[in-house]
Amino acid sequence: MALFKKKKKYIRISPNRTTTKPGNEPFVPDDMWAKCPSCKHTLYTKEIGVEKVCPNCGYNFRITAKERLSLTVDEQTFTPWDEEIVTKDPLNFPNYLEKIEQTQEATGLHEAVLTGVAQIKGLPVAIGVMDSHFIMGSMGTVVGEKITRLFEKAIEQKLPVVLFTASGGARMQEGILSLMQMAKISAAVKRHHNAGLFYLTVLTDPTTGGVTASFAMEGDLILAEPQALIGFAGRRVIEQTIKQELPEDFQKAEFLLEHGFVDQIVSRIELRDRIYDLVQMHTMKGWADYD
Repeated sequence: MALFKKKKKYIRISPNRTTTKPGNEPFVPDDMWAKCPSCKHTLYTKEIGVEKVCPNCGYNFRITAKERLSLTVDEQTFTPWDEEIVTKDPLNFPNYLEKIEQTQEATGLHEAVLTGVAQIKGLPVAIGVMDSHFIMGSMGTVVGEKITRLFEKAIEQKLPVVLFTASGGARMQEGILSLMQMAKISAAVKRHHNAGLFYLTVLTDPTTGGVTASFAMEGDLILAEPQALIGFAGRRVIEQTIKQELPEDFQKAEFLLEHGFVDQIVSRIELRDRIYDLVQMHTMKGWADYD
């Protein structure tokens, strides 16, 4: 009875990541589904919302620097700083500058951190946002210079600093010059502290390597997003070095909170309000509200 058999309908996935479909063939857009790295659930992208938070386990997905700004600061108040600084190739590392150009084109950023001045619910802040999509947010000389200038300009303008960290560590293509940024930024953080100004760090997934070993852990207060990976060396390296098996949640934000390395874990949905409250309190604006 072949006449009565239903014809199979195949779903075509567009190979060029576009929602345009030739003819009337059904298709599934590439960005319709997302897999949570933490609980491994496959999620309909509308379920995670603009904040990109897993509804099952609360994991905060990695987002771009521009997405972070749109969720954090008042609309049309961000003014970027130091975008004219150009990345160099001090070691003549093979294909390094080509990789920089490709990443710039793919991300729309000129380096792995955005810095500038903005307002959060009307409060002016100097703000920095690292982006893991730009060579894993690695810290090279330009990243170090921009963050150093962020603190220096904050001192000049008497502003608090809010800094979102997301990094795989120092940038190997720049060798020891990238490692020197740790000391340079830390010195700027100290000068900002001596000026009596407030510094708030927000650790996001991932914050590792030389960034963790320096300015990420130097804030007056340290917040973290749920289940963010935070640490210095990789888990496997540590286990091989100490010849011991580490706890399953080792280097997760919750583990660090339990052991006193961060002050509070805040979901991205509540983060803007929490940052506003802390900045307002520690800059003495509206202090009577907390008296």
